[in-house]
Amino acid sequence: MTENTAATSGDRGFPWEPGSGTGIGSMPGTDPAEAVQVVIDQVPDFPFLPELPARGPGADLIGRTAALLIDIPVETTTGGWRVAERPGRHLRAAQSMLSSDLDALEERLDGYEGPLKISLAGPWTLAAAIELPKNLQPALSDAGAVADLTASLAEAATNFTADVAKRVPGATLVVQLDEPSLTTVVNGEVPTASGLSRIAVPDAADLSERLQTVLAATGQYSVLHCCAGPVPFAIIMAAQPDAVSFDLSLVRREDGDLIAELADTGKGIFAGAVRTILPRNTRDDQPAYTARRILRFWRALGMNPAAAGRQIVVTPACGLAGATPTRAVEALAHSREAARIVPELAEESTGDEEE
Repeated sequence: MTENTAATSGDRGFPWEPGSGTGIGSMPGTDPAEAVQVVIDQVPDFPFLPELPARGPGADLIGRTAALLIDIPVETTTGGWRVAERPGRHLRAAQSMLSSDLDALEERLDGYEGPLKISLAGPWTLAAAIELPKNLQPALSDAGAVADLTASLAEAATNFTADVAKRVPGATLVVQLDEPSLTTVVNGEVPTASGLSRIAVPDAADLSERLQTVLAATGQYSVLHCCAGPVPFAIIMAAQPDAVSFDLSLVRREDGDLIAELADTGKGIFAGAVRTILPRNTRDDQPAYTARRILRFWRALGMNPAAAGRQIVVTPACGLAGATPTRAVEALAHSREAARIVPELAEESTGDEEE
């Protein structure tokens, strides 16, 4: 591959400043005000709305998103979530927790101007996780149910984004679609209700189209996040997000050309380069090492180092719900510091080449 800078064709511009780091979404703990404050303290230039799964059903990614769905009420089951006949206490609890999260965000970001990332589960992750009421099969098993779920989610994403925009009017919103189950869906690994067989893989065009429907709904800068490997980059590319977020350690050699194509067309790259759980005092826990690793990855794609600081956002490898509170703080701080170092190292690298 030849070395390229990011192309401007189709590039919406990057809402973050060069050398930016942020988080994925989930955090440890149960106090939304405390979680928001940690986020603001550690990644002040690119904060995000944290989710706190430890609070219980409804606070997790699926429950939070399900609480926003339009005309599709849900309820909890022993295994997760199911479409319900009418809204119940579980749905109201999920909506209440999300309201508390947004109140905390609004209070602590009063007067804030800059990028702000909010997250929702994507249509395929929802379809794999939410059961249908009659046969108890995942919604993924019914194409009509997936279509309804996608339409509901698109409308919910629009409403959710508008609500956050009113609460933090100075923010430039970045809407992240989380698809941790996309790989499982694409590989035909989602089990039926009995667990004895697997649900058929949807058509590739349908996979991308459903993603694109939700990504485009808000009109905001969009990020598609998938931290399960192998990441289906071809499906993601066809959905046309503005940026792609993934765990850097899951990238395979054969993914290089697809990622290079994404980068070369001006897509943002959220590089999940900071491990969420890590013993102290190891080489991997040094921001400078992380920055060098990201630049090696960038150069291996054939990209010009000069574009790295502008185009890449450094993040933890995935969510931080399973980390200790101390490690969550460290991982966010590490992401911010590594991101700051990337453009400095890139400039040194470019200077060495010119000499």
